[in-house]
Amino acid sequence: MIARYSNDEISSIWSEEAKFNAWLEVELAACKAFNKIGLVPSIDLENLLKNAKFDIAKIKEIEEQTKHDVIAFTRALSLNLGEEKKWVHYGLTSTDVVDTAQALQLKKANEIILKDMQNLLDILKDKANEHKYTIEIGRTHGVHAELTTAGLKFAYFYEEIRRNLERFKNACEEIRVGKISGAVGTYANVPMEIEELICESLGLKVANISTQILPRDLHANYISVCALIASALERFATEIRHLAKTECFEMLEYFSENQKGSSAMPHKKNPIGSENICGLSRVIRGYLITAYENINLWHERDISHSSAERIMLPDVTILLDYMLKRFSNIVKNLIIYPERMLKNLENSYGLIYSQQLLLTLINKGYSRENAYDLVQSLSKKAWSKKLQFSEVINENEEIKKILNDDEIKAVFNSDYHLKNVDKIYERLGL
Repeated sequence: MIARYSNDEISSIWSEEAKFNAWLEVELAACKAFNKIGLVPSIDLENLLKNAKFDIAKIKEIEEQTKHDVIAFTRALSLNLGEEKKWVHYGLTSTDVVDTAQALQLKKANEIILKDMQNLLDILKDKANEHKYTIEIGRTHGVHAELTTAGLKFAYFYEEIRRNLERFKNACEEIRVGKISGAVGTYANVPMEIEELICESLGLKVANISTQILPRDLHANYISVCALIASALERFATEIRHLAKTECFEMLEYFSENQKGSSAMPHKKNPIGSENICGLSRVIRGYLITAYENINLWHERDISHSSAERIMLPDVTILLDYMLKRFSNIVKNLIIYPERMLKNLENSYGLIYSQQLLLTLINKGYSRENAYDLVQSLSKKAWSKKLQFSEVINENEEIKKILNDDEIKAVFNSDYHLKNVDKIYERLGL
């Protein structure tokens, strides 16, 4: 991932040095395990732990000849060792090391992403509670519908992120798995006990069964969940973008003192952060095809998934971390305009109360069809003549015959729409 969309902490997990350190961790864990079952002498293990080091330049130099990165790595390690070098990579195949080490890298990356998601949840909870009763128009198809609150918007997104957090925890646990099963997964040259010892020491679970590699449906599911999280961020970022439009102006991204919005128009304050989130979400979703196509490999393994994953896994985790941190900052510093929200209610002349009138008429004995047609005709009159809906209702003789003044007034009571807000929040645990 390019530096513009990368944070140092998570990027360092995917550096070349970090990758080789993870490989070394697996190799040494294997030596320790073989020592436990009495194969590797303790003196050899002591020398391995003390002297097994790598030089990246030397690895690259050797790889120029071998055309094989793991062989280049193990040979570079052996340059610093004596007779004990024979135990390096003993009984293992390349992907025993690579897949297990990759699980270690993902484990570290996931710890960061989990913190990011929890931080966003906390921010959304605060916003939901702060604006619990901040009245705002709800829009369907982009058109005024009925009253809601700004708090409910935040609460809805809070619940969506909470669901995705649980999905991500499950995906993290599923992919927290290593394999040390040998060339085609039969354990012919490495006892199953060794795999258990290695994975336990590394904080990983053991794959119930593997070929020469871990099954790639694990990685596909993981990327799918990452894409869901990114899509959730995009959904609310899109909401912010709409509400930031000049004709809405209900929510606005924080604009710093020296920030510029346009190279041509000095007055512009654009929702660039939310737009950034929407664009990057597309990038993460784009990796879904790669992740799913990596599932289909030849026989016990081929290498077609490897090149793709060297790009995909760092990109997705680094980018998701960046998106979560940036969007958390956007939400935390959102500027909310409650007075503009109330002002915007006037744009539809009170037609947002049409369903309350419809139901009131039905409760008075009207058929649904007759009540709907009557309310719709009065709505059309209010809209076309730019009259307040309440004014049109009060002038209609048919309605005046069935509803008294207090009943008509009750139709336009905004509290009616807020009566279950507390119950919704209670259900969400807010």
